[in-house]
Amino acid sequence: MASAPTAPAATQLSIPALFARQRGRAEALRREAVSSRAARLRRLDTWLTDNRDAICEALYTDFRKPAVETDVTEIWSSQTELRHTLSHLEQWAAPRRVGTPMALVGTNGWVQAEPKGVTLIIAPWNYPFYLAVDPLISALAAGNAAIIKPSEMTPAVAELLARMCRELFDEAEVAVVQGDKEVATELLKLPFDHIFFTGSPQVGKIVMRAAAEHLTSVTLELGGKSPAVVDETANLRDAAEKIIWGKGLNAGQTCVAPDYVLVHEAVRDELVAEMRAATQRFYSPGGRPVSESDSFARIVNDHHFGRVAGLLEDARQQGAEVAFGGTTDAAQRFIEPTVLLDAPADSRIMQEEIFGPLLPVSTFSSLSRAVDLVNTHPKPLALYVFTQDRENQRYLLQNIPAGGACVNETILHLAHPELPFGGFGNSGIGRCHGHAGFMAFSNEKSVLKQRVGLTSLKPLYPPYTNTVSKMVGLLLRWL
Repeated sequence: MASAPTAPAATQLSIPALFARQRGRAEALRREAVSSRAARLRRLDTWLTDNRDAICEALYTDFRKPAVETDVTEIWSSQTELRHTLSHLEQWAAPRRVGTPMALVGTNGWVQAEPKGVTLIIAPWNYPFYLAVDPLISALAAGNAAIIKPSEMTPAVAELLARMCRELFDEAEVAVVQGDKEVATELLKLPFDHIFFTGSPQVGKIVMRAAAEHLTSVTLELGGKSPAVVDETANLRDAAEKIIWGKGLNAGQTCVAPDYVLVHEAVRDELVAEMRAATQRFYSPGGRPVSESDSFARIVNDHHFGRVAGLLEDARQQGAEVAFGGTTDAAQRFIEPTVLLDAPADSRIMQEEIFGPLLPVSTFSSLSRAVDLVNTHPKPLALYVFTQDRENQRYLLQNIPAGGACVNETILHLAHPELPFGGFGNSGIGRCHGHAGFMAFSNEKSVLKQRVGLTSLKPLYPPYTNTVSKMVGLLLRWL
């Protein structure tokens, strides 16, 4: 029998041996004071501050991510989550008292959060640092051990994560296991107590099938086609800037990026003109080509470049009009921010999640038609509504199911620590961030305490006499 893959950058233990070591430590972690969890989080916070330059360098190495974007989307977002967690941790970990029904008078009840145990975090390549650290914060806050499997597509960040964990944690508490899908498969064979996966719906199904073998709970942060709906009352310049920013961030490689725009037919041309102007202001000031901009990232690797470029070519062949953009450069893995008009509904770009800087724009004549168009797709991870009409806002939010939504904004709901983040159906299962993340990595243990020798139900114990039957009748009627 072949030996299990090893984790070369973080530990010399085999994966099963590492798992066994963490399982042994998990019982000690369960008994630790909350202050010990907080101490680990504070060390992590300090490390993030001290290693800002190294984080920026790793992201630039992997796909030329601008330092400002790294600061905002990888470092600031991680520290916001971390500091919010630290400020609320004692409250979240404390037993939560519940009321007592009349039939159980004399008892006390509470819910206490307890660690699930040994957890697995499978991080993606698009935000490879933040989407490893963010669930780690929740796992540590809840008192768990964790193994992180970073993406092999971003090796510089993977190595940085391994160094971070070596410097901060005993590997029995937190360890990084590097490798490809074979390593991920080996990890998924183990009976983890919780798995947190961020990635595509296709791989999410594989993770869920593997988890089912051990009845392991999962949080699946997936994706889908997140629409931006722009009605005729919207402030079009404001909407255009926010949509282009949300799509241009990380070169469109964002799970909650606007995937397509539905705009009222009366204002389509004006919105497209505003999006063209916003793109020029953001990425080609002074008329310089976007390819020379220091503010625009690259596609992560040749495979994904070919996939996104293929979506563009397929849309063109099927009759979509390129309103602006359309330039590609395989040598740089560069794809220009591109808006396409009237892409056919059955084209690949309207069926697949794009995950790149291509933005199809279609029109609607009524809000009900816009709702119907969105709901032909699986439930999206995010919905973006641009309107100044409160009734239109209410109608769209009520009639389009989605994991989350923004009104007159894109992306930012992801950064709000008090808003649970997650998908719905094909776009994900479970929630993360803040208290929701803490609970994802916790078991809610329900406790009822009775005084010794007493119970309000003793009069109903067998034998079931006529008196007992009458008392049950009263119970059903009045309690």
